[in-house]
Amino acid sequence: MPSPPNPSFEILTSRNFASWLISQHASITFTTYQVGKVFMIGINPDGKIHLTERTFPRCMGLGGDTQTIWMSSRFQVWRFENSLQPGQVYNHYDRVYLPQMAYTTGDLDIHDIIMGKDKKPVFVNTLFSCLATVSETHSFRPLWKPPFISQLAPEDRCHLNGMAGIDGEPAYVTAVSKSDVSDGWRDQRKNGGILMDVRNNEIVCEGLSMPHSPRWYKDRLWLLEAGSGFFGYVDQKTGKFEQVCFCPGFLRGLTFIGDYALIGLSSIRENRTFSGLDLDENLKSRNVNARCGIQIVNLNTGAAEHWIRMEGMVQELYDVKILHEVRRPLLIGTQKDEINKMVSIET
Repeated sequence: MPSPPNPSFEILTSRNFASWLISQHASITFTTYQVGKVFMIGINPDGKIHLTERTFPRCMGLGGDTQTIWMSSRFQVWRFENSLQPGQVYNHYDRVYLPQMAYTTGDLDIHDIIMGKDKKPVFVNTLFSCLATVSETHSFRPLWKPPFISQLAPEDRCHLNGMAGIDGEPAYVTAVSKSDVSDGWRDQRKNGGILMDVRNNEIVCEGLSMPHSPRWYKDRLWLLEAGSGFFGYVDQKTGKFEQVCFCPGFLRGLTFIGDYALIGLSSIRENRTFSGLDLDENLKSRNVNARCGIQIVNLNTGAAEHWIRMEGMVQELYDVKILHEVRRPLLIGTQKDEINKMVSIET
């Protein structure tokens, strides 16, 4: 598989991953804020894996569809638009995503992001403990905050991080705690996490360990319990988190295609945020180290049938997104000359 030119980075896949990706008629994009990269994985004309990467500072959340991609970075929210017409191909790429707009938000520590019904982004403003959207005149426009947050303040009180959208509307969010003081969530990492319904301000599930990436798929509410390493779903009747399978890493980033879930895994940093969690013991009991990559799980069996692993400079992922009906995507960055030549005419 081709890799970026940096010799300290290597990407490996399971033996049948390329065949699986071809069978799904899709490609994959994912972000790592650790080194500020957005990756795209597709298929070459010869059936082999094709990998591209572009650099954006602290890129994290991904939202949108196969025509429009929204992505959060350190102090901006970017909109990338596919510049090709249906059936058009550019150098064997069937999608070419150009950076058409960037809203300057300041460093809000933006996590998950979805594309709203008005085609504008709705994002988790983690620093201010709220959901927000972009503003034409200000850093952001708040849309909702948890009822236990007494005021909007740049204090990351509960570490609001994940959001599930339904039909372009925010439906559920995850937070590491219900704290209402600056940085208070760090004291509740092991079992203070919650899943909340945005539409009625009700807590659906609690007692979670650093929950991330809630997603609504096939009439079921899925999420990642990063503090334990388990992928699962929340039973809507009992409010209980039902474990589907263990994944060897700190879990963030979840997307679906067919009967499969794609789950982002990160290695564990040696600091207070990642230490002292059940994940440590769960890894130890299985005699495995935390990995960085993507695990592809069959929803019917819970088996990890395929995987992507990254080694070297990339040790943490944030978000993962499937691009349906896209075989070989390309995202244009802002640091190389190629963007100067990408000119198209609206007709």
